Amino acid sequence: MRTVLHSRARLDLAYDSLAGLSVGDALGAQFFMVGRSLPDLVAGKPPRGPWEWTDDTEMACNLVAELRDHGEVDRDRLAATFADRCEPNRGYGVGAFTILRKIRQGTPWQEAASAAFGGQGSCGNGAAMRVAPLGAYFADSPDTVTAQAIRASEVTHQHPEGIAGGVAVAHASAIAAKARLTGTPPPDLLGSVLGHLGESFVRKGIEKARAIGDAEEAAYVLGNGSRVTAQDTVPFTLWVAAHHLDDYRAAITACVRAGGDVDTTAAIVGGIVATPPPEWRAEREPLPDWVSRG
Repeated sequence: MRTVLHSRARLDLAYDSLAGLSVGDALGAQFFMVGRSLPDLVAGKPPRGPWEWTDDTEMACNLVAELRDHGEVDRDRLAATFADRCEPNRGYGVGAFTILRKIRQGTPWQEAASAAFGGQGSCGNGAAMRVAPLGAYFADSPDTVTAQAIRASEVTHQHPEGIAGGVAVAHASAIAAKARLTGTPPPDLLGSVLGHLGESFVRKGIEKARAIGDAEEAAYVLGNGSRVTAQDTVPFTLWVAAHHLDDYRAAITACVRAGGDVDTTAAIVGGIVATPPPEWRAEREPLPDWVSRG
C-alpha cells in the first residue's frame, strides 16, 4: 500500500533527518582536532561539547528552510539563500566558496556552478552532504525525490557525478524514513537505491558495496571521502547506513573509524539513519534560529 504523507509528517521526517545530519557533522568535525580519542568514542564516551557544526549543516538547514516555507526547491531562491547565508568560517571548500561568492555578486547560479573545475562542474560531495532531509521530506514519492534532489544538487554541482551523489543519498534517506514510519526495515537499502540511479561511477561504487561485509574493507575499496568527491564518499556512506540503520551511535562511530572527510561522511550517514541519541544532540551547537520549526 502506498504511503501518503501530510505536511506535518513530512516536516517531522525532515527535521529528524536534519538532527541526525547535524549531530553527525558536528561530532565528526571534532575528530579533526588534536586530543580526540577514538577508543573513548567506541566505548560510548564522545568528547565534551559544544560540538560546532560545519558547512554541511549550514547548507542542510537552508534546504530544510526552503522545504518548510515552500514545499519544494526553487533553484534561483535556493542558490541565493546558499550564497547569502554562507559563513566562510564554517569550513566551506574553496570551490564551493567561489561558486557562492560569484552568486552573491550577481552571477547566475547556472554560470557560476558550470564554470567550476575548468568548466566541468563540481563532482564534490557537497550536494550529497546536505540532501538527506529532502529525501525524508518526500519519502512517499520516489519520482519527486529524484526530481527535487537534482534541483537541490545542480545549483552548486553541475558534474553528473556530483548530482548522482545527491540523488543516491536522497533516495537512501527516503527509504530509511519510510522504514521508520512503517516499522519495517528495508530488506536491501543499497539495491533499492540502485533502482533510481543511471550509469555513473557513484552507481558502480554502490554496486561494489553490496558485496562488502566489513567496514574496514568498505573504506578501503570504496573510499572514505578523502578525495572529497561524490564517487569516493557516497558508496561508503550508503554502506555504513545500510549496515547500521537501527544504530545511530554505531553508524557515526564507523565513519570516525574510517577517517577521511569525517564530518561529511558522518553528516550523510547521520541524515539517513536520523534520530540521534538525546545526549549527543544536547552536545551539538544549537542550530540557527531561522531554521526552527516555528
